[in-house]
Amino acid sequence: MPKVFVTRKIPESGIELLKKEGFEVEVSDFDGVLPRQQLLEKVKGVDAILSLLTDKMDAELMQAAGSQLKIIANYAVGYDNINLQDAAAHNLIITNTPGVLTESVAEHAIALIFALAHRIVESDQYMRDGKYTGWAPMLFLGNDLVGKTLGLVGLGRIGEAVAKRMFDGFEMKILYYDVKRNEEAEGKYKLEYRDLESLLKDSDFISVHVPMTPETKHLIGGPQFKMMKKTAYLINTARGPIIDENALVAALKAGDIRGAALDVYEQEPKMAEGLAGLQNTVLTPHTASATEETRGAMSELAARNIIAVLKGGEPETPVKI
Repeated sequence: MPKVFVTRKIPESGIELLKKEGFEVEVSDFDGVLPRQQLLEKVKGVDAILSLLTDKMDAELMQAAGSQLKIIANYAVGYDNINLQDAAAHNLIITNTPGVLTESVAEHAIALIFALAHRIVESDQYMRDGKYTGWAPMLFLGNDLVGKTLGLVGLGRIGEAVAKRMFDGFEMKILYYDVKRNEEAEGKYKLEYRDLESLLKDSDFISVHVPMTPETKHLIGGPQFKMMKKTAYLINTARGPIIDENALVAALKAGDIRGAALDVYEQEPKMAEGLAGLQNTVLTPHTASATEETRGAMSELAARNIIAVLKGGEPETPVKI
């Protein structure tokens, strides 16, 4: 009977799929990220690992699992927690969960844009603190979205989903930067392809949608904040290290940009010193894909990938190694 280890509790729909196939499934009962030594013990003798982005999958772990290990199915679109060279050396199949979380992450990015522009978090706290004494013409002035320029750093599935909604719904002018052009999307949403510097200089809202790679680490840091408009807002729902978080704090304090909204952090779960105390920020705990529909779909896709591989077939969403 094939053995599957799931490194943390996830929606049951995927677990049930695995059990229906007759697989022996163990789900970690640890409340949080499984400590390294426990993880190395738990993977011994398993045929498949359903991992989370917080689990480091490297040669040490693959060796601990044993030669029968066939697949690591990551419960995420990104897979920077997995050493692909080590996976190749161990003849492993690696999969991820793209596509199924596109809509929820795009919606979350848009929600953060609105929260910044209309100062929702500040206003909410103001009410809860009992400070509201009546309508005032200058109270919490924010910004409209219609007619503004949105810069998308990365135009994959999620970036394009954001472009579609903000073009169709809010008539925003949309710029994008990516390693390759998408002329089809340009035609649909009247996008302008720009280099990063030009995009940063001309955008009112900048939303980050690139994967985490050595090339994208600190893609946006001190020099880039100096390029932006002082009225610009930055939104990141991709990966924390893409932005130099300490430089962001300095830029927000200096007024180099107007505000920022983050769902991901450079040293998760920690935040850069000083970030939490800034009023011109909106901060969410890596919950962009946290809807019942999406997390369930991720669970099922990861499970289907495992089932396919352990039954001798091809997974739906393999990662190229």
